[in-house]
Amino acid sequence: MVKLRLRRIGAHKRPFYKIVAADSRSPRDGRFIEILGFYDPFLEKDKFKIDFEKAKKWLANGAQPTKIVKDMLNKISKDV
Repeated sequence: MVKLRLRRIGAHKRPFYKIVAADSRSPRDGRFIEILGFYDPFLEKDKFKIDFEKAKKWLANGAQPTKIVKDMLNKISKDV
């Protein structure tokens, strides 16, 4: 099963996340299939950016988003 989830990168106490499509059996920071965007919790404005077309393609193919990614997608879909 493919999941749309966050992949943590960045320094100690300064996280930065990539939003990826990954196999649900792979570890959080392990192998992934495709990068869909990023999330930076320290930015004041534009904390995240997602390629909505890629995300829609993965969702149509049966990928399941995690709760955080699902909230981000809902926020983007309201703007579009």
